[in-house]
Amino acid sequence: MAGYFYLLASRKHGTLYAGCTTDLTKRVWEHREGVVPGFTRQYGVKRLVYFEVYDDIEDAIVRERRIKEWKRDWKSS
Repeated sequence: MAGYFYLLASRKHGTLYAGCTTDLTKRVWEHREGVVPGFTRQYGVKRLVYFEVYDDIEDAIVRERRIKEWKRDWKSS
C-alpha cells in the first residue's frame, strides 16, 4: 500500500509537525479543520509545507521516525 510522509507548519519559522498517511488529501483536510484533537489543533499547525510519496507505507513510517529524531534547527533549514 502506498504512503506519504509529510511536514506541516503553523507559519514561517513556526511549529512543525511530521506525519505519515495513506491518504494525504484527507489527512491534510483533517489537520486544517481540526477534526482530531491533539498537537496540530492545539498549536494551529495547518500548512502543508513538504511531502514525499512512497510505494510502501512502511517506508513512510520509517522516514517519519527518522525525522522525529532530528533536532529542531535541522528540520527548518
